[in-house]
Amino acid sequence: MRIGRAANLRTALRPQAFGRRAGGPRYLALFSLALVIFLAACARKETAPKPGPAEKAKVTVNWDKVVAVSRATPTLQVVVNAPLRRGSKIHDRVFQALHELGADYVRYVPWLPYPKLGVAELEPPGDGKTSWDFSLIDPMMEDFMNAQEGHSVVLNFSTIPQWMFKTEKPVPYPADPNQPVWDYEKGTEFRDASLKEVGDYYARLASWYTQGGFEDEYGKRHDSGHHYKIAYWEVLNEVDFEHHMSPETYTRVYDAIVSSVRRVAPQMKFMGVALAGTSPNIFLRENVPAYFEYFLNPKNHKPGIPMDFVSYHFYANPSADQSPEVQQYTIFDQAAGFLNSVRYLESIRQRLSPKTQTDLNELGCIPADDNAMPRKPIPDSYWNLAAALYGFLYGELAGFGIDVVGESQMVGYPSQFPGVSMVDWDTGQPNARYWVLKLLHDNFGPGDKLVDTNSGISSVYAQGFVTRDGKRKLLLVNQRDRDFDLALAGSNGAELMYVDQTTGFQPPATSHMDADQLTLRGLAVAVVTLPQ
Repeated sequence: MRIGRAANLRTALRPQAFGRRAGGPRYLALFSLALVIFLAACARKETAPKPGPAEKAKVTVNWDKVVAVSRATPTLQVVVNAPLRRGSKIHDRVFQALHELGADYVRYVPWLPYPKLGVAELEPPGDGKTSWDFSLIDPMMEDFMNAQEGHSVVLNFSTIPQWMFKTEKPVPYPADPNQPVWDYEKGTEFRDASLKEVGDYYARLASWYTQGGFEDEYGKRHDSGHHYKIAYWEVLNEVDFEHHMSPETYTRVYDAIVSSVRRVAPQMKFMGVALAGTSPNIFLRENVPAYFEYFLNPKNHKPGIPMDFVSYHFYANPSADQSPEVQQYTIFDQAAGFLNSVRYLESIRQRLSPKTQTDLNELGCIPADDNAMPRKPIPDSYWNLAAALYGFLYGELAGFGIDVVGESQMVGYPSQFPGVSMVDWDTGQPNARYWVLKLLHDNFGPGDKLVDTNSGISSVYAQGFVTRDGKRKLLLVNQRDRDFDLALAGSNGAELMYVDQTTGFQPPATSHMDADQLTLRGLAVAVVTLPQ
């Protein structure tokens, strides 16, 4: 538009445009007038249009009409990576934030990009010698368990030693423990078809951390001094992609590992599947229902094998060419699709294994170019958008009867999924995703009663809770980057806690309402506690 307008003006300024007597007084006058208009147009600032008045809606809550009782614990996962190692510039701040959160069911995952930080036996035993080595693994595990003291954890050593699989040649791994690799996991067939080898490996890991040590393959004692209370052990991670295990293969591996771990830690409870393919765009393509149909059927397991929890994941995934203005629509549309997947999978669980609980332990957003290097800066509004996604999912999943709602993940950084980070990877300061989790953790939990609620407008999610201690609280999530004026009867004098773009990387702000209405800013997550 600007180029075309300037070209037209340049044409207008040509002498021939004013007739043959271009040099006369009439031409000079017209030329002067056109020049003034042109210069004035060039000097005028082009300002963005002012936002219109905030849309208005009336939130209605029937506090006496209970529609569900929540079992949902809000929590997160901590994935092993280099910035969490001792000596890192963010190490202390991150573990302090984890401790201050005080969440249960926190998932701890040493995983594939860092073989030296996640695999305790990198070489196969031979000639009476083994390669057991926890020197790089233990420090981070110790810091994690110290931060989680008094709260339950879910342990998942997700990466099987590569030498346990048949491959054409040994799979190398970097000497530098901080160097990530994405091709460590190869092969689909175990070298030991009985699966005793993989079961024994995990039994020794469990014994190292819960029983003070273990005897290796040649009977040599290795002492750890660890006697941690680990409530839950999750068996592998995203097996629909990692080693591409079929439902039948995974179930056999699960049984072998659980059988072995239970011998050394009989009080342990177990989680299974941890599938990745539950996003709407790949749900059927990856045949996710088949995993649940097979795994959750007790007839497909050895006698006595427990299925305490089933777990799976969801990441919204806006495309690389979508602006922040577009992403807000994509992310919540994909979340709605995921909730349909949850309904379907829950129906399978309730039919086949109703006592099995559900842990959705990786929930977040991964932009399409998240691991690109160099990466474009992430706009601050993105953290509020991703935080609003988690707030929305928590409220919905609480109504579905989901037991654990886990946000992913504590630390990400450029080349390692920065878009899922809950902290600034340079300073360790928590971002809006962490603060929304803390807001939910401090206000809601299992035993809360969900009541009939209507936000009055589709772009705002609202859910009323009567908490275990009898307080009336309203969760509000703005799914759009614009303000809404909400009327709420009986809220004059209520406490309002919120995370929005004005709070940034700081804790939730608190104010007290002086009328039966509030302004919910763009991408805000708020909790209103009504007067008693």
